[in-house]
Amino acid sequence: MPSEAAQRNSGLAAYIAVTAAYWAFMLTDGALRMLVLLHFHTIGFSPIQLAYLFLLYELAGMVTNLCAGWIAARFGLTSTLYVGLAIQVAALAALSQLDPSWSVTFSVVFVMAVQGASGVAKDLSKMSAKSAVKVLAPADQQGALFRWVAVLTGSKNAVKGVGFLLGAALLGLIGFVSSVIAMAIVLAVILAAVAVFMPSGLPQGKKSAKFKDVFSKDRDINRLSAARMFLFGARDVWFVVGIPIYFYAVLSDGSEAGNRQAFFLIGSFMALWVIAYGAVQASAPALLKAAADTLNRTVGRARFWVGLLTLIPAVLAAASLVAGGGETGWLTGLLVAGLLVFGGVFAINSSLHSYLILAFSDNDRVTMNVGFYYMSNAAGRLLGTLLSGVSYQLGGLALCLGTAAGMAGLSWLCAVRLSNR
Repeated sequence: MPSEAAQRNSGLAAYIAVTAAYWAFMLTDGALRMLVLLHFHTIGFSPIQLAYLFLLYELAGMVTNLCAGWIAARFGLTSTLYVGLAIQVAALAALSQLDPSWSVTFSVVFVMAVQGASGVAKDLSKMSAKSAVKVLAPADQQGALFRWVAVLTGSKNAVKGVGFLLGAALLGLIGFVSSVIAMAIVLAVILAAVAVFMPSGLPQGKKSAKFKDVFSKDRDINRLSAARMFLFGARDVWFVVGIPIYFYAVLSDGSEAGNRQAFFLIGSFMALWVIAYGAVQASAPALLKAAADTLNRTVGRARFWVGLLTLIPAVLAAASLVAGGGETGWLTGLLVAGLLVFGGVFAINSSLHSYLILAFSDNDRVTMNVGFYYMSNAAGRLLGTLLSGVSYQLGGLALCLGTAAGMAGLSWLCAVRLSNR
C-alpha cells in the first residue's frame, strides 16, 4: 500500500496536471471568443447577431454540465477531461473552414454550431478540473480546499485573460483562419502530452451512478446554483457584446489601421479585466483572511459581497444616462475604472461560490453537484449573452448596465436564503 506521503505527492501531481490541461484549454477559449466577436463585428454583424453566435455555446454548456457530472461519476474524471480537450481541437479545426462567400444566415448557423461544440468542450473540462480539487485537496489541512479552489479558478481566469489579448493580437497579425488553425495544433499537442504524463490520483468512475442523481435535493445547493446563475448573468450582460462594441465605437475610425488599434486596445482591456479578476479570485482566501472561517461565516460573506456588487453597475448605468448614451471621454474613463472594481468584487463572489459548492458536497456526490451548479452557471451566461445583445441594441449602454444591476440584485436575493450552517 502506498505511504501517506506517496499518496499526497500523487494527488499534488494529478492536481498540477489537471490545472495545466485546464490552462491550455482556457487560453484557446479566451482567444476564440475575441476572434469570433471582433471578426464578425468588423464584417457587419449587429449586436443581436453577435449574441446569437454565442447562444448555442452557452446552451450547450447547460446541457453538458447537467450530463457531465453523471458521465464523470460513471466513467471517471480523466475521461471527461480528455474528451473536452479533444472536442475543442475539433471545433477549432472546423472553424478554420469558414468561407467568406457564405451567406450571413449560413455563417451564423455554422459558427453557432461550432461554438456549441466548444461549449461542450469547455464545460467537460471545467467540471473535471473543479471536481478533481474536492478529491485531491488534503482533508487534514485547515483551509486547504478554499486555497486549492481559489488557485485553480483564479489562475484559469488569468490565463483566459491572456487568451483575450492573444485572440485580438492574432486577428490583427495573421487573420482569422490562420489563428484558429494555429490554436488547434497547439492544443492537440498539449492534449497528447497530458494523456501520456497524467499521473494516477483521480477517481475512475462507478457503473452504479444514476443520471437522476444529478438533481440535488439539498436546498442550499439549489439556492447557491440560482445565485450563481444570476451572478454570471450580471457579468455577461455587459461583458459579451455591450462593452466591446461601445469601446470599438470609441476607439476605431473605421480604417484598417484604426481597426487594428481598436482590436489591440479592446483585447488588452478584456485581458486586463480577466487577469485582474483571476488574480483577485486566486487571492480571495488571503484577502478575506478566511483560512479559519466557519462555513456559516463564509455564507455570510457570500451575502455581503453580492450586495456590494449590485451597486457598481447601477452607478455606471446612472452615469451613462447622464452622458446621454454618447461615447464621451469621461464616461469611458469611468467605465474602465468602474468595471475593474466590478471585476474585483465579482471575483470574490465567484471564489466564495466555488468554495461553497464543494463545502456543501460530499465526496460521493461532488461531480453531480458540481455539474448541476455549473449548469446554472452556464444558464446565467446564456441569459446574460442574450440580454447583452438585446439590451445594447434597444437601450444602449445604460440599459445594458442597468440590466446587470438587476441580475446582481437577484443573485443577492438567492444568497440571503442560504441556510446558516
